[in-house]
Amino acid sequence: QVPLQESGPGLVKPSQTLSLTCTVPGGSITTTYYAWSWIRQPPGKGLEWMGVIAYDGSTYYSPSLKSRTSISRDTSKNQFSLQLSSVTPEDTAVYYCRVVTAAGVYYWGKGTLVTVSS
Repeated sequence: QVPLQESGPGLVKPSQTLSLTCTVPGGSITTTYYAWSWIRQPPGKGLEWMGVIAYDGSTYYSPSLKSRTSISRDTSKNQFSLQLSSVTPEDTAVYYCRVVTAAGVYYWGKGTLVTVSS
């Protein structure tokens, strides 16, 4: 098991930057071959993969969100973070952090709802 916990504001105003953190208690985000992702699900829609930060710190983003997305990490805190800039109400979603292990097993956080509204 790899527990993950999302945290961050539940309400963000349009044009601002959405910032979320995923904490991995008892684990290490530098574990070889582990990859840590952010995924979201807008109300009534399917899952959308946003981007990933690998165990070595390399990052990859969804082409559709690349211009607005940044994923970073704090290895001292076993945390990785998401920043999504210039948000609109269409960015309202449940945001999940997820890890895929070296064995190909996925673990998800419980998700956190972020609403973009003035």
